[in-house]
Amino acid sequence: MLTSKLYYEDAYIKVFNASVLSCEFTGEFYEIILDKTAFFPEGGGQKADCGFIGDAEITDVQEVNGEIIHFSKNSLTVGQQYECKIDWGIRFGRMQNHSGEHIVSGIVHSMFGYDNVGFHMENNYVTVDFSGELNRDQLDLIEEKANIAVFSNYKIKCYFPDVDELSDLDYRSKLDLTENVRLVDIENIDLCACCAPHVNLTGEIGVIKILDFMRHRGGVRIVMKCGFDALHDYREKYKSVYEVSGLLSAKQCEISASVGRLLQEIDSVRRDFYNFKLSVAENDKTNLLSAGECSYFITNGYDADMMRELVNFGMLNSKLCIIFSGDDNNGYSYIAGSLSLDMKKVAKTINTALNGRGGGRDTMIQGKVSAHKNLIVDFITNIDLGDFNG
Repeated sequence: MLTSKLYYEDAYIKVFNASVLSCEFTGEFYEIILDKTAFFPEGGGQKADCGFIGDAEITDVQEVNGEIIHFSKNSLTVGQQYECKIDWGIRFGRMQNHSGEHIVSGIVHSMFGYDNVGFHMENNYVTVDFSGELNRDQLDLIEEKANIAVFSNYKIKCYFPDVDELSDLDYRSKLDLTENVRLVDIENIDLCACCAPHVNLTGEIGVIKILDFMRHRGGVRIVMKCGFDALHDYREKYKSVYEVSGLLSAKQCEISASVGRLLQEIDSVRRDFYNFKLSVAENDKTNLLSAGECSYFITNGYDADMMRELVNFGMLNSKLCIIFSGDDNNGYSYIAGSLSLDMKKVAKTINTALNGRGGGRDTMIQGKVSAHKNLIVDFITNIDLGDFNG
């Protein structure tokens, strides 16, 4: 029941007619086998085609034991012929990316001797792993050479050489193949074993863009986009650059410098604001109230930095210092500190008495309570610090 593989005869077939040889329901999908198909099954790092067989949507295609199986939620009539349509936009984008990857891998191999040891194609980008490290300058040079190959519009030939011919060829391959080897020959650039569809001319790739790279298992992993995916990526990034340029009132080529200056200004303002907050807390050190050996302060508008500054001062001059900040409607945040008490016990007592949550380290705790101010004051004025001796 072997299916004729039209995608090897012509990678540009978008619509074809085929008869259903079998259609079996496996519990989730109908598994459909045709007498011939242009749907490429997942393989060689490239995902499966999708589209329609008649009105049945095809969401996946796999080759299992030599059979090409099309997966659908809909059933088809065995023996009936249907018009089949491939989602050409998705297929062509993958062909652009895959052919672009071959060009980049071929150039890397010829320039540095590195092997392609991993390749994966996502929905709109490609990752390629090489066996050696590359830096940004080297990748820029590789990208330049790859796009020269694109603009040169070299021919790309896909074919199955016979055994004798294969033995005389020097080609790239991640697997040790000895039979049914399909080669992708990119004129003047690369010869590599591959089972996936490719464009006929390098010019159809449009553009190759290496976006990112990172060290990976002793080598390098690059992220790249080709063709329409690269175009869409540039369009989205240009939109962002355009909008940022307007917000900064800067030329597009100068936004990096403008952002750098803005970040410096923000950092300066942040430091000034931090110092201002500490000065407010410094002024409030004279406003600390006492309840026996406990000092406390209840305010509104303090953040954690300000509360911590006041606690650090208070705990040097009293056995326990507690700062509350908030209001009766929204609750009160608290920070408490002591150099001698068991602050874990203090946290548990505060949270139980004032309906709160929180904790911390040995000398300082923090949390939030929902009790009203009068209950907080009553709790502090009646607290027995002897219960918390370490």
